[in-house]
Formats: sequence, structure tokens, C-alpha cells
Amino acid sequence: MDKVWLRDYPPGVPAEIDPDSIPSLKQLFEDACREHAARPAFTNMGRTLSYGEIDELSRRFGAWLQHEAGLARGDRIALMMPNVLQYPIALIGALRAGLTVVNTNPLYTARELEHQLNDSGAKVIVIFENACATLAGIIGRTRIERVIVTGIGDLLGFPKGPIVNFVLRHVKKLVPAWRLPGALRFNAVLEAGAPLTLAPVEVTGQDLAFLQYTGGTTGVAKGAELTHRNMVANTLQVVAFMPELRQIEHAVVITALPLYHIFALTTNCLVFTAIGGHNILITNPRDLKALVADLARVRFTFITGVNTLFNALLNTPGFDRLDFSSLKAALGGGMAVQKAVSERWRKVTGRHICQGWGLTETSPVGTANLADETEFTGSIGYPLPSTEISIRDDAGNALPTGAVGEICLRGPQVMRGYWNRPDETAKVMLPDGWLRTGDVGHMDERGRTYIEDRKKDMILVSGFNVYPNEVESVVAALPGVLEVAAVAQPDERSGEVVALFIVKKDPALTEDQIIEHCRGELTGYKVPKAIYFRRELPKTNVGKILRRELRDELRRAGSA
Repeated sequence: MDKVWLRDYPPGVPAEIDPDSIPSLKQLFEDACREHAARPAFTNMGRTLSYGEIDELSRRFGAWLQHEAGLARGDRIALMMPNVLQYPIALIGALRAGLTVVNTNPLYTARELEHQLNDSGAKVIVIFENACATLAGIIGRTRIERVIVTGIGDLLGFPKGPIVNFVLRHVKKLVPAWRLPGALRFNAVLEAGAPLTLAPVEVTGQDLAFLQYTGGTTGVAKGAELTHRNMVANTLQVVAFMPELRQIEHAVVITALPLYHIFALTTNCLVFTAIGGHNILITNPRDLKALVADLARVRFTFITGVNTLFNALLNTPGFDRLDFSSLKAALGGGMAVQKAVSERWRKVTGRHICQGWGLTETSPVGTANLADETEFTGSIGYPLPSTEISIRDDAGNALPTGAVGEICLRGPQVMRGYWNRPDETAKVMLPDGWLRTGDVGHMDERGRTYIEDRKKDMILVSGFNVYPNEVESVVAALPGVLEVAAVAQPDERSGEVVALFIVKKDPALTEDQIIEHCRGELTGYKVPKAIYFRRELPKTNVGKILRRELRDELRRAGSA
């Protein structure tokens, strides 16, 4: 394969990384904690833990899991928390004990939680108390043996911690009543682990680090088997591709996306730990006013997010008055970054949003733009070091430059397969290690890849393909539009037509204005035939708009 993208790599960015140079995440964390012991590692709600403190607390937690919970190398532990200090302690402690982490969304329903716990075979769960009522309803039908409960304020110190917990429990009433006999408190576990010894465990690159569940919106959620080698490789790939990360003595990253999601897990937790960086953990990014206040208190050098988060910040009072002089890069992923949002972000902060792309199955980063791009490229960028991209047809044959097909990826960050689902694994894995990503796109002559859309999101109008990202990008350029989603609506004549769901920024915005704008920018069959105004759009836990829910709504309405 002619890796044309290497010609655009900046000086100092290698074509390849050595994924075996660090044998495991256990080693990565222990090296970072030793080398950067005095540096701040994680801050949440005003409390900061240094790398040295993370080292000691994670050691206690890992030792307790070994000696008191009786967990052995390869056993699974579920973590069900938002961004709080307890998360990195539990994560690192579990990996140091040789366990496999099952990241679990705190917003799961009882059905979703029961499936994930049973499918993974998790024996222990660390859960924040707001979700305990959900667990209580299904725990008897799982293999969970130990429950460790924590409150949002448990590690914030006195008096702040007790006050935060009291307000959440009794003032805001966000903690439903629950009963889990035998459950232990997180702080009690740390205390019990203090005198214990963390037994040495040999962890290799082929051991499972994570069962990261994906695909819940399209069917039964599947656990992507991400090995220590997968995750170390992706961490090294990101660090190698972004010289900016290595040029800053004390990198500070805003972590508003949840760490249990693969995007923030790798790009924030792992990458910034590897370089001795400082994560500012945001527990509730939906409170935009509080988020802007948090941003004002720290000179941050990096921020990660999805398009909807960047857009929401731009529309939050006070954000445009922040000091962005130390900002080196805003890293966007999870969904397409819209040109209108990136350009407005540049006007406010001085930098474009650096768009990257990947999947849970790729640990997750596969491609990225250069952080110092002066113009919005519209692409998802170049393959990272040791990564190959190939555009294939449905039969798996490689297509020429510029042709549209399925984006396939090969590299050391590609998962081992789906947990206990060889049939599902076979559907996405091609010979020689190539992964079918399900994304449709093309590559230009410089090796930059452009996504047209997800295969399942494509709209078929009288035989013509319409890609929602294109339509959404056009509509988002209208000043009166806050958020937009384009989906397929069943139609008797053309099979499907384009329907828009829009959240207004300007209450005076009309359907006619939108249609007229689209007619000037889009071919006739791409122009929306139906527009629905909403106060909000359904989103995933990281803020990605759920087109499937909107499509299902239209189909139900059509059959009613």
C-alpha cells in the first residue's frame, strides 16, 4: 500500500510506533505515577490528587480487590460512575491488579445494565449512589458478588464532600432510595486496603484491559475486546501524532466527556497520564454555566468534546470572555464537526477544532487532522502512525482514490473481536486484520479521509444517496439554527425523503427560510421535504445526536 499520507506528516512525527515498547497499561500507569509523583493528575470540584496520591490510592484499591474481593487476573469489574476522582482510582487499581474493566454508563436502564453485567460476567461493581436503585432491581439476576458504592462528594474532603452529598440526596433529591445488602462504601474500601499488599501480577499486551460495550442503539450491545496492547498502541499513536502534547511541560486538559466512554478514556485519561498531564474532571457538563465557570478558573491547554458540546459552549454567556491564550488544541470526535461550529470556535478561541475519527473497536482513534491547521478541512484527517486506511466496496475490494466506499482500517489499535460473539466479529473483520468500520467515505490524493456518513444513516431518495452530514452542515450555517439532525422519512413516491429536526437559536426562524437556504446550497433531491422544530434533540451520554430515535419516531408516525 502506498501510504501517501506520510508525505504530509510534520517533522518529528514517525510513520510507525512500537506498540510493545510499554508492555501494558499497568506499566504505563505505574511509570507515570513514579515519574510525575509531585504533579497534579486529576482535579474535580476543587479537589486535586497528585500522581503520587493516585499511585497510593489505586494501590490500596487494587490490593483490596485481590485480597478481600478475591479477584484474580482476568476477572471482570464494572465501573459505573460519572467523572469523579473515584473513577481513575478504581480504573488504575483494577488494571494494576490484572483485572478487565467493564465501563458502564451510569444512565443505563435496568434492562441495559442487567445485559451488560451478565454478558461480561462482572463479579464486582463500583457504582455511584444515584444509580444504586437501578442495580438493586436486577442484582439478583447477575453474577455480581461485591458492590462498592460511592457518592459524588466522597473524595472532596471536609466540609465540601458531606455538603455536596447532602444537597444531592436531600435537597435536589437525585439519589432514589435503594437497598443493597452487604454493599461497601468506596472510602471504607480504600481504608481497608491501606495495610494490604498489592500482589505482583504479570500483565501482557494480549491480556484484556477493557470490555467496552458498543452497538446498543442498533441492537444488543456487544463488548469490544480491547487488549492492553490495543490501548497502549493508541495512546502512543496519539502522542506521536501530536507534537503539541510533548512540547508543553504541564499540559492541562478539560475532561467534560465521560471517562467511561472510549473517546475520553483514551484521549484524556490515558494520553495525558502518559505525558504527566493534568485532567480537569467535569462531573456534569450539561450545567454549561458551571462548566464555563470551571474553565475560567484554570489555564487549560487542551479540551476534548463533540460538536454539540462545542456548539453549546459557544452559545453560553461568558464563554467568549475566557482567556484562551494557553489553548493549544480543541480535539473533536464522536460525531462530525460542523464547519460553522469550527469557524465560530476559531473566531472566539483563535483555533479550529481539530477533528479526529475512530470507533470503540479501534481504541478509538484512527485518524486525525493536524492540530495547527489554519483552515477547516472538512476531513477526518490522516491515519495515525502505524495505521492504514483503505476504501472498500461491499465485496471488500479496494477502490481507487476519490471513490466512495466503506472505510476500512488496519493497525495495532484494532480490537481482538467481540466478547463471546464470533459471528459478529466475522461480520466486521476482513482478512489480514482489516476492520469494516461501517462508515462511508473517500480518500483524497494527499491521504486525507472524508466521511460521507454512517451506512445505516444514509438516506436513499429515488435511488440517490443523501448523506445527513452534508445536509446538517449546510443547515447549521444558518445563524438561527442551534442544532440540527437530518434523517430519512418514509415516502410513497421516492422511498425516502430528507426530514430535518431543528432546535432554534432564533425564535423567528421559519420553515420557509430553511428550505430557501437549502435550495441555494443543495441539489434538489437533497433539499428537506419535512421540518420539525423541537426544544431539544435526543443525545447519547457524550452528546451525540441520536438520529435513530428520530427515524424511529417518523416511522411510527407513518404507520399510525
